[in-house]
Amino acid sequence: MTNQSLEDLIQTVDSPVDLLRSQGRGAFGFPNVPDEHTNWIEEQRAWRENCSFADQSHHMVDYWVDGPDALDLFADLAVNGFADFQRGQAKQLVLANPDGYFIGDGILFNFGDDGYALVGPPQGVNWIQYHVETGDYAVETEREETAGVREGPPKQYRYQIQGPDALDVMAAVTDEPLPDLGFFNFTDVSMDGHDVTILRHGMSGEAGFEFWGPWEDSEAIKRLVLDAGTEYGIRQLGGKSYGSSSVVSGWLGMPLPAVYDSDAMRPYREWLDARNIEGHYSIAGSLDSTDVTDYYVSPVEIGYEPLVDLEHDFVGKDAIAAEMADPERTLVTLEWDSEDVIAVFASLFEEGPSKRFVQFPIPWRSTSHHDVILRDGDVVGISRMSAYTANERAMISLATIDVGLATPGTDVTVVWGEPDDSANPAVERHERTEISATVAPVPYTADNR
Repeated sequence: MTNQSLEDLIQTVDSPVDLLRSQGRGAFGFPNVPDEHTNWIEEQRAWRENCSFADQSHHMVDYWVDGPDALDLFADLAVNGFADFQRGQAKQLVLANPDGYFIGDGILFNFGDDGYALVGPPQGVNWIQYHVETGDYAVETEREETAGVREGPPKQYRYQIQGPDALDVMAAVTDEPLPDLGFFNFTDVSMDGHDVTILRHGMSGEAGFEFWGPWEDSEAIKRLVLDAGTEYGIRQLGGKSYGSSSVVSGWLGMPLPAVYDSDAMRPYREWLDARNIEGHYSIAGSLDSTDVTDYYVSPVEIGYEPLVDLEHDFVGKDAIAAEMADPERTLVTLEWDSEDVIAVFASLFEEGPSKRFVQFPIPWRSTSHHDVILRDGDVVGISRMSAYTANERAMISLATIDVGLATPGTDVTVVWGEPDDSANPAVERHERTEISATVAPVPYTADNR
């Protein structure tokens, strides 16, 4: 039997929005990682007060690309520049469709000798692989899926440590002095005789490392780091706390990939198996539009403009260049009014319709969220990913907003709740409400990386 393509799936519904609205929680989560190791509040506090440990071995795709055309492949598709991209460096790779809308991102590692690895959500990898299989690039590739798809363990473990004590813990477990790496640089070290690759990195605005090696070493390395971190109060992050960290640091995770419309994208939809993540995406929120492009974002409006290099040709360049010359929206943090959030919870104890339940620390009711932002009754943006942070005692969200309203301190209103005819089975009956919010910087807290 021929597998159904994404295009075949879309043709079974009246519009892509109907499909995306009906799929419940959708493609989101952290397989093989518990929601909480201890409790998500103390886990959040760990990355601010001492250090936290996250297992990233299971929810990302690893895609290895080798060959003389490997860099040309990435340069043709990514908004990034590559003129100074050297062995031992990594970068946030950002991909757009021909209309300049965001498709996906990931971390690209340069291992030298025409060898690269892209690590991240499947959307970006799918777009790269499509061009490998349909284009004329002299490359060889290997792909390892997430734990939700593959059988058995991964080839490599991938861990992350962050927080004010993270560097001290790493210095304690390396057999030689800890290298003084620049941000997003990586190198090989030894930990208790095991070969480990470390990347200078950090999330939630705190310093840290990602590090990886052969899966057979995974338990030994985890035990080594956790034992060394005991005196610093290290905590393992569960899915809830880890998922909330990106909102604090200003990274918009899992926005809707811009693949569901346009004739230009049809060949890709026909190539893409509907069993891939794009066939299981879901959307939720108060934005009520039948035009799927209203749910898209661009690399510029979600903060990737500094990564754009207009000195080379890439897919979506003309549209992105035009937007950079006259941007309409930009990325901000919104701090929600605490009393309005409390009123949402209070409605559960009152007579009459309740408000849409706010899950703490993050609302996993869909893959991506789209809540309307109002200013004086006019739509001025979209709140896209929210989280409660125990460190700041605040409910915040990442939002794309009109550039004229991006000044911190600007007051706006978030419309919280689903359209009356929402088909999302993961959302309970409720009535929409308005939550006051104040524009704040991105990232929300000081960047100590």
